[in-house]
Amino acid sequence: MANRKIPMEPDKKIALVAHDNRKKDLVEWAKYNRDLLAHHKIYATGTTGRILERELGIDVVKLQSGPLGGDMQVGAGIARGDIDFLIFFWDPLQPQPHDPDVKALLRMAVVWNIPTACNRASADFMISSPLMDDRYDRLVPDYDAYRKRKISGED
Repeated sequence: MANRKIPMEPDKKIALVAHDNRKKDLVEWAKYNRDLLAHHKIYATGTTGRILERELGIDVVKLQSGPLGGDMQVGAGIARGDIDFLIFFWDPLQPQPHDPDVKALLRMAVVWNIPTACNRASADFMISSPLMDDRYDRLVPDYDAYRKRKISGED
């Protein structure tokens, strides 16, 4: 399958998501990196968004809570090209009532080849990358052939 380039501008559109047991970690990380995050457009789910806006003093696009569809909203934003960076501090030791949504969100991040961090170390490496503040062309498979494929029973 051929690839196409999707440009990511210097000001990224970053989704910040955290499960309940990881919200404190994400907020601490975001406060430490506040100046780096401040010029990007930040999206966040539910409570995480309210906490981040209060603690960082920056505007946050607040989506639904994860279990109420926020994870799905982030995934849809990735598919539409509205979100091009995901930092998701998820809790691998705690079962979540919306585990299928979490899996779908992570799948969208891979399908659309967006940078994804699932813990503090990977988030630190990504946000400190020299690519973070430059334009970057993301390579994404060209899904047009898939979209236009003949469906059984079509003439």
